[in-house]
Amino acid sequence: MDPDRLAPLSRAGLRLPLLLTAGVAGALAFPAADWWLFGWVWVAPALACALVRPPRAALGDGWLQGTVFFVVLLRWLDHTFRHYSAIPWPLTWLPILALAAYCGLYAGLVCAAVARLRARVGAGWAAAMAPALWVGGEWIRGRLMDGFPWGLAGYSQHAVLPVIQIAELTGVYGVSFLLLAVNAALAAAVGLGWRRALPGALVTLALVGGALGFGWSALRADGPGATRAGPSVRVGLIQPSIEQTMKWDPVRHAEIMSVYERLTREAARPEAAGGASAPPAIVLWPETAATIFLRGDPALLGRLAALSAELGSALLVGSIDRLDGPRGKLLNSAFFLDGRGIGAKYDKIHLVPFGEYVPLSGLIGFVRSWAEFISDFGAGQERTLFPLPGAPFGVVICYEVIFPELFRGFVAEGATFMVNITNDAWFGETSGPWQHLGMLPLRAVENRVAIARAANTGVSAFVAPSGRVTRRLPLLERGVLADRVPLRQTATVYTRFGDWFALACLAVAAGALGHSLFRRSTPSC
Repeated sequence: MDPDRLAPLSRAGLRLPLLLTAGVAGALAFPAADWWLFGWVWVAPALACALVRPPRAALGDGWLQGTVFFVVLLRWLDHTFRHYSAIPWPLTWLPILALAAYCGLYAGLVCAAVARLRARVGAGWAAAMAPALWVGGEWIRGRLMDGFPWGLAGYSQHAVLPVIQIAELTGVYGVSFLLLAVNAALAAAVGLGWRRALPGALVTLALVGGALGFGWSALRADGPGATRAGPSVRVGLIQPSIEQTMKWDPVRHAEIMSVYERLTREAARPEAAGGASAPPAIVLWPETAATIFLRGDPALLGRLAALSAELGSALLVGSIDRLDGPRGKLLNSAFFLDGRGIGAKYDKIHLVPFGEYVPLSGLIGFVRSWAEFISDFGAGQERTLFPLPGAPFGVVICYEVIFPELFRGFVAEGATFMVNITNDAWFGETSGPWQHLGMLPLRAVENRVAIARAANTGVSAFVAPSGRVTRRLPLLERGVLADRVPLRQTATVYTRFGDWFALACLAVAAGALGHSLFRRSTPSC
């Protein structure tokens, strides 16, 4: 292989602009732009560079492209810092750049690994290893230092239903693998030439064809007719659209609770079915809807129990609790209530770093004074299945929905449908709430489970087991939704075995890199 194959681009000053443009294009594949086709090509420029440049240069290329990708993808964080922190603009971009550089480093390390493999075992094998290296990196990023699996490549295809159906076998990581296989094939065509890249391109074409064939077959089997034929439960949800500055104002608490009660009555209106009227089995309120300690307010608790009894619908209420007595840490909780009061409670397990707690607080606890969104919550310890008669369900609170393994645990333990409650008011009208919603279709397909989502300011929605968003409310609009939610009837490969595919990719990538340590450099392909 000619190591100077991309030299004309460098001499023309086009390599860096191409990497920068590719990073921007990758971010535009995600909500709210949703130009999903870019997901199939945006990594190719950095990989092509890795196939002709030394590892250190490839690290820089991949890191640059990855950092640009995450800066554009996570630009919605600037809204949060500008409105809810003491950090002056443009310094609000410093923490965003730091986070983007950290996440982008994984892309750089993948490119460096590809370059090393190219030097040791040849460019053809290096290109073939790129998808496994990428997926292994995504899996590690989702766990290291409490994990941040935002912007996984597979989420760019959240609305392309035939593509994401393989997630029931592999999780979102299989979709990422598919995208990176195409990116790697394109990079090989540039780095090796089409003739030498043809065998890998044919294998990639077979992978894509097989995935699409599986996807179309799964969609036929899980179509609307099949959904209606199975057991279901009617669920209502409310989107109160309470501004963040009002939400935590104790003076406005009574007014806000009146809004919730009115919307709950609207969401609980009975549906006519066969001459009979039936209210929803449950009405969902968003995360921290009741901004006081619900268990410590007998008057409000009694009022909500009476409301549940009157409407004939259970309530799921996001609120605050305390750990170990009045001086214990705060808990971000979801309460299941019926006419008798609290029937069950779930405490959020996976907290948001620098949002709900400060890592290494003994050293950097002072950052709490920088922003009003930084709290000091304690973490829950166990999953809860809420006892809705005939339809036990699980709840993930806000950020937790981005963790596939945590979500899967509720389904594996018997949840027949899932609920996500959240408060994305921190992010305003940015792309943040849409990116958050875009992860739910993958969770639904991974476990073939329906999801009902109640968000304070949006986006509230129902997601079918196929990953299709069947109904949703507009962002920042007050309203209600009610729909029949199909109950889970099967356990998928992913539900049974979890992240087996990502771990297999990690093992293959580690094996390839380990093998390369014992080989001399390969001057040709």
